[in-house]
Parts: sequence; C-alpha cells; structure tokens
Amino acid sequence: MALPEAILFSSLWAFGLGQLKWEQPEISVTGVRDKSVVISCKVSSQDFSNEYIHWYRHKPNQGMEHLGYIATAPAPKNLGGKKNKIEARKDVRTSTSTLNIRFLEKEDEATYYCACSGWIKIFGGGTKLIVTLPDRSLDGDMSPKPTVFLPSIDEINLHEAGTHLCLLEKFFPDVIKVYWKEKNGNRVLESQHGNIIKTNDTYMKFSWLTVTKKSMDNELVCIVKHENNKRGIDQEILFPSIENNKRGIDQEILFPSINKEVTTHACVKKGSDSLQLQLTNTCACYTYLLLLLKSLVYFVIISFCVCRRTAVCGHAKSS
Repeated sequence: MALPEAILFSSLWAFGLGQLKWEQPEISVTGVRDKSVVISCKVSSQDFSNEYIHWYRHKPNQGMEHLGYIATAPAPKNLGGKKNKIEARKDVRTSTSTLNIRFLEKEDEATYYCACSGWIKIFGGGTKLIVTLPDRSLDGDMSPKPTVFLPSIDEINLHEAGTHLCLLEKFFPDVIKVYWKEKNGNRVLESQHGNIIKTNDTYMKFSWLTVTKKSMDNELVCIVKHENNKRGIDQEILFPSIENNKRGIDQEILFPSINKEVTTHACVKKGSDSLQLQLTNTCACYTYLLLLLKSLVYFVIISFCVCRRTAVCGHAKSS
C-alpha cells in the first residue's frame, strides 16, 4: 500500500471508530522563497487542550518525515541546519494547530500532514507547500476561470444521456480539487477528470460528468476547491437540468455567501453546430498528420543526401 493510501485508510478507519476528526482546510499553500507560511489543522476533539499533535511531511518517492509535535507551549525546532526553522502551535479557543515554516526554500516543497498520538495515527488530508521565486508575480487573479459546456441536443437524442463539461483555466498553483454533486444533495457523484496541463505560467484542467435519462431532470453543481478562490470560498458552478438546458436556461457560477452571479458560456445545442465542431476537429487532425508526413519526407531526403555525400567522399579518399 502506497504511503498516502495508507494515511487515508488509517484516517477513515479511526474516524469510523468514532475517534478524532482532523481537517486541513487548505489543499495547498504558496510561499515566496526566504519568507514564511502557516499551515493549519482543525481538530474536532472533546479534549483538544490535552491532545499531542504531530506534524509530518512527505516528499515524492520518499518516506514520511516526522517534524515534531505540540502539547501545550509553542514548539520551535531546527531543520535543515536553520535555527527555529519550524514552529508548531495550538489555539485551544479554535481547536486549531498551526505549523509555521520560516526561511522558505525550494527543498521545503512537500505535502505536510498533521496527526495525533495514540495506538493508531489519525492524519489530516494534507497541505501541499509550493515555494516560488521572489521575482515571480502572483498579483493577478490566479483562481480557476471556468467555461462550461452543456450537453448537445444530438447527444441527448441519440444516446439518451448528456455530458456536462467544466473547463478550468489560468489558475496557479496546480493543486486543485474538483467534484460534482446534485444541487442540494450531499452525495459526491462519480465523474471523470483530465490531467492538469501547464499553459505558460498557469494551469488548466477538464472535468466532466455524464448523466443518464433517469437523472436528466436534476440540476448539478461542479465544486472547485483551490487556494486562490475568491475569499477562500469554494466555487459552485451550477449546471441546469437537461430539460431546462433544452429551453435555453442561462448558466451561472455561484459563490456561497457572496451576492454575486457570473454568467458564462452555454454549450453547443444545434446539430449543425455539433457537426461543425466535429468537422473542425477532423480537419485539424488531418492537417497535423499532413504536416507530420511532410516533415518525415524531408527527413528521409536529407538523410539520403547526407549518406550519399559521405559515401562519395569516402570513395574519393580511398582512390
């Protein structure tokens, strides 16, 4: 069992036994080199003041590293040859433990976990630390910018199903969590996700959900969790039911507790538009293949000429 999977298993098992519940609100934290960051961990416990809270970090292809623990008083610790590099604290009033990491450097990049003492370790979900250079500009809006695509009429009529697609662009860092629910529902729906793709200095990601005929009347919500969401609130992107989609209902992006609605794109609806999109993709594919074939022919011709010239020169020398 891989290390993060083992952490998840032990956390769920311990929670299932009615023990502590741990939550790390931030899935990622970005800090500037030589500066400081604070990672937090909220604990649901009846006796938080007496809990021993440990902090760990995990780097790719390495084992879990124990950084230290906090009982009552702040616990500063040296790390990497630097004095007071990290310091763990507890706030009994809010049942929160924090880890302060100072003098940031690239080597500090890792996923940081909080955990409690006991016969079984209960870990939080983890917070990934990203360290950027001082000259890296993060002043702009680095939250995910959504574009939504609603099911096409062709797909609904042909397959009696509809695919809702959410494209998220121009966000930083690349740590993002996307999941789907029915509106006013609690169950997380099974969805598909594309890989995170780097575009210049930012990132993009696809997520889509296909619903069957029996679920076409349900409104859906795509929930996006990201470090740079406005006011730290998860984006909730509302997708109308397919029946409403047929009637041309506008799409909205909702931010809970914020009286603001942002209208965004609706998808292909007419069959001719769907056919045009398909033809465009097909033409792009054939154009790429043609250019690839052209490059291959040039490569063969140049290779032939070079080899022939080498052979002629070698024959001349031997004569």
